[in-house]
Amino acid sequence: MTPKPDHRATYLAFKNASSGPLIVERPALFSPAAAAQDAGTGKTAVGRFGPLYLPLEYTDWAEEGQAHVNSCYIGDWTPLSKTRVSGPQALEFLSQLGMNDLSKFEIGQVKHHVQLDENAWIASEGILLRIDDGEFVYTAGSGDWLVWQLSQREWAASAEDISPDLFIFGVQGPESLAVVSAATGDDLTDIRFNRSRVTQLNGVAVRVLRTGISGELGYEVHGPAEHADEIWSALVEAGAPYGIKKLGFRAQSIQHIESGIATNGLDYMPSSAITPGAAWQFKRSYPGGSFVAESFTDYFRRPTELGWGGRGALTHKFIGRDALVAEAEAGGPRRIHVGLTWNSDDVLDVFASYFRDGDLPEPMELPKVQGPVFDQVRVDGEPVGVSTGRTLSVVLRRTISLAVIDRAHAAPGTRVTVLWGRPGTAQREIRAEVTELPFKPDHRRVDVQAMEHA
Repeated sequence: MTPKPDHRATYLAFKNASSGPLIVERPALFSPAAAAQDAGTGKTAVGRFGPLYLPLEYTDWAEEGQAHVNSCYIGDWTPLSKTRVSGPQALEFLSQLGMNDLSKFEIGQVKHHVQLDENAWIASEGILLRIDDGEFVYTAGSGDWLVWQLSQREWAASAEDISPDLFIFGVQGPESLAVVSAATGDDLTDIRFNRSRVTQLNGVAVRVLRTGISGELGYEVHGPAEHADEIWSALVEAGAPYGIKKLGFRAQSIQHIESGIATNGLDYMPSSAITPGAAWQFKRSYPGGSFVAESFTDYFRRPTELGWGGRGALTHKFIGRDALVAEAEAGGPRRIHVGLTWNSDDVLDVFASYFRDGDLPEPMELPKVQGPVFDQVRVDGEPVGVSTGRTLSVVLRRTISLAVIDRAHAAPGTRVTVLWGRPGTAQREIRAEVTELPFKPDHRRVDVQAMEHA
């Protein structure tokens, strides 16, 4: 049997040549479950998520983009950065690094961890898992800001990049509990939302986390990368009776927009991008769209703009606290986070333009662009905010996006326009309506024990 490639060695080679030309210096890096994923699709197109290439589709994006509501999906979030932080002062360091209150943090618990710079711009943001008293794993788009901050003073703590050593598979949707339970042979109803524990799957120790990136009941399975193929296959097999769908990269972020979740690097740019703590995984370039920034900092966001201001903020000392206090004393954020529902007739007219004479507007990729796009939002021709993540939701049968909008125009039902198309194209004004987030009901915290007895 041909030995499996050394995923860590390839990852390190990629990391060491991250700015070099592809293949010539920088190797192509695939998921540790690539063999199982490739065997499960007849399609060959791939897309890059962070450092890894993933299948774009298994069947088609429209079918995959509804699975989290109709049954469940299995998707691959292995490309996320995973940083182990350990040591006697690990908790103290993480507490001062992030705005979220860690004073009550159980072993096995998961917390949202928002890390700011001194101006209270979001520098990094992700999920923090407590493994043991002095051991944590931070999962995010990048762990570089954390590592850099740790190096700025003496801490009895260390940080290690364990990204290539672990896989992360998401199983999300109303049938997710049944699928993961069937695969593990374990009753997982004891795992509360944002909690986790270790179990066995195919004789391999894995950690099951109850999460909710889809806005539905959902779980993640974390385990050793060398077993990724067999665990992926086992979950797919266990999910077959429940109608599980494999989720390709093309449809992967639809659910984030439906759930009103702003994503680092897509809906805002991390302020760490202009510091020594910048993420190495991502190309440094300006986003697309009609919004014209005067400075790269115009793409930054404060947590209060994204609705994250109430998660233990100001209860302890952390980087950026003084700037948040000053903002609160001045009356709070100027803009707030909302949804936009785009006018379907105006959207259809963009597509219809390609079947008639005249200047062509910028195409609307379906279901969304795989990258950051920032569009100007207007009221009576005047700019009032910025739209991001324009997505065709098959679940809602609408084009939707997230936005930060001046508070005076942020009430649900407010009519605005979105300027579609980058400068230099035949731009269009698309009518839209401010919509309360999330776009669909939030089922993340459903009582699974009540479900079991229903």
